Amino acid sequence: MRGGGLLFLALALALAACGVAGHGVHPLSRIAVHRARVALDASAAVRASPKLLGSRVRILSFASVPHPALNVTWMPMGEVLLVLLAAASARVHTAAGVGLQPLSLIAVKQAMIGIDGASLGQGIPCPLGAKGEDTHWVTVDFAVPHASDDDWIGVFSPSEFNASTCPDSKRSGQIPGPEICSAPIKYQLANYSSGYAQSGKGTLKFQLINQRQDFSFGLFSGGFSNPTLVAVSNKIAFANPKAPVYPRLALGKTWNEMTVTWTSGYDSSEASPIVEWGMEGSPPARTTADTATFGRERLCGEPANTVGWRDPGFIHTAFLKNLRPDKAYHYKIGHTLHNGKVTWGKPKSFKAAPYPGQRSLQRVVIFGDLGKAERDGSNEYQNFQPASRNTTDAVIRDLDNTDVVFHIGDISYANGYLSQWDQFTQQVEPITSRVPYMLASGNHERDFPNSGSFYNGTDSGGECGVPAATMYYVPTENRANYWYVADYGMFRFCVADSEHDWREGTEQYSFIEHCLATVDRAKQPWLIFTAHRVLGYSSGFYYSFNGAFGEPMGRQSLEPLWQRYQVDMAFYGHYHQYERTCPVHQEKCVQEGTVHVVVGGAGAYMSNFTTVAPPWSMYRDMDYGFGKLTASNETTLQFEYRRSRDGQVYDSFTVHKDNQNV
Repeated sequence: MRGGGLLFLALALALAACGVAGHGVHPLSRIAVHRARVALDASAAVRASPKLLGSRVRILSFASVPHPALNVTWMPMGEVLLVLLAAASARVHTAAGVGLQPLSLIAVKQAMIGIDGASLGQGIPCPLGAKGEDTHWVTVDFAVPHASDDDWIGVFSPSEFNASTCPDSKRSGQIPGPEICSAPIKYQLANYSSGYAQSGKGTLKFQLINQRQDFSFGLFSGGFSNPTLVAVSNKIAFANPKAPVYPRLALGKTWNEMTVTWTSGYDSSEASPIVEWGMEGSPPARTTADTATFGRERLCGEPANTVGWRDPGFIHTAFLKNLRPDKAYHYKIGHTLHNGKVTWGKPKSFKAAPYPGQRSLQRVVIFGDLGKAERDGSNEYQNFQPASRNTTDAVIRDLDNTDVVFHIGDISYANGYLSQWDQFTQQVEPITSRVPYMLASGNHERDFPNSGSFYNGTDSGGECGVPAATMYYVPTENRANYWYVADYGMFRFCVADSEHDWREGTEQYSFIEHCLATVDRAKQPWLIFTAHRVLGYSSGFYYSFNGAFGEPMGRQSLEPLWQRYQVDMAFYGHYHQYERTCPVHQEKCVQEGTVHVVVGGAGAYMSNFTTVAPPWSMYRDMDYGFGKLTASNETTLQFEYRRSRDGQVYDSFTVHKDNQNV
């Protein structure tokens, strides 16, 4: 290793893989943290060192220290001695199905802690990201006296996760509450390390990203259903935890406006958020950004406002106006401190949108249900979102041939574990920092009982759309309503919000009709409708089971509009597969119908088709992939379906129009 190495505290831990199943539940919810008990085993040892910063480390002598101080000092030569903690056992929330959110296993609230010993030393810490990196690999070496296949290591951020961090912990006269109140941000099984079961020793690598807070590692034994936290490491942190990170571009409310959104630890009262930007060869301008955040009280249920809560930091959005069509711009995000110094993010660039009606090469990638997956293999219980990285990487590889991306719902699959939104924004940052990344709202962002969503499910985990609407900008008139119009050259996109009522007589129905009716087809010949749920056609097994072959009442309400305004194509996610119809109207293939495409196979587990395809279903693929639209004139629109595994085209078709029909 180069730089100063970190030696992490000796921990004993174990994790049990519970046979719990569910539909789209976060993996962290599997850990029964609420009832965790603490039992320190001083003979266990763990050490962790940053891959890029640490020199080779060795475990030093131990000394006892009282909890919850967790006073860890640093050793000469960059060595760090890790603190041992005792922890608590918990039970698992049960659910049924597949694709559980791994974090949902942890019953955090019932955890209890009891300290037995700790490691101490002296020295100076070496921070992560000392050269401005937003990510850092950390190597964790560990040893336990009695290894088990269900031992595991969790990463906690903030590093303090004992009872003092619980809400209302400082009130007097209260019945004693839980000892652990927050789920880890990720975890790995100890037996991911080869030979661990036989030797009791192992090494794991974790990728940490800058999430505004410090980190610690915890060792658990007893599995997910009955975990015992036996030790916690010293704290490590990035050199500047508040740094501006993960820029996200989006189209503004006018065609010549681009928005830049990013995350930082700087409140606007502490530092002024700015974007420095301009065309190549021109003097740069500086634009001040707006700042937003949210607290627990804005979330509507568990786990988002309890064990899944994590401070989201501050979200900044700047509006870059009066852009010249199709021109390249450079930009960088930053914060001006009170002393006049500016903390800058990394320099980036983008291409401005074409003006409505501009005839030029215009390429649009579209998919739904991406979610996130960890580069280090964490949180992969039941292979949740197994293709998320493949799809992300395939889009990145083709980014030079992409102008704008539409991610139509089920964005991060955080499901109420807010740390996962940071993980997602970091995963897609190579895309979002270069091209506009436009979102639609899905059930995993919005739905929760009695919260105003059209459906009464619990898929958002209590988020109720708040993190999605805050973390990413979309050009809506009301951020609570996730429907909007996006004009891009020859395209008009009417983006609906399937999680709010779309039926005739509603506010959203009026928006949809207005969006379709007001486009000038001489300038923008390609009219596209999108929504998360399949409001059109799908031969997915679930939709065929209810007899509608789509969301109930969807076509009944909207198909007359699609036909009246000659919508060219409609795209949906929600069902995790790819399917394309013929130009269809009232379940019949007709020349003037709308082509409906389900592109919900970007990352989450696959969904089944019916055994027999309906007559209007032209192509079905139960594999991971995404769609791509390409237009260069007013008469020809090409669509390609590409699999994520190799980026190759597996289905394609072309829409042709006569000039008189444009």
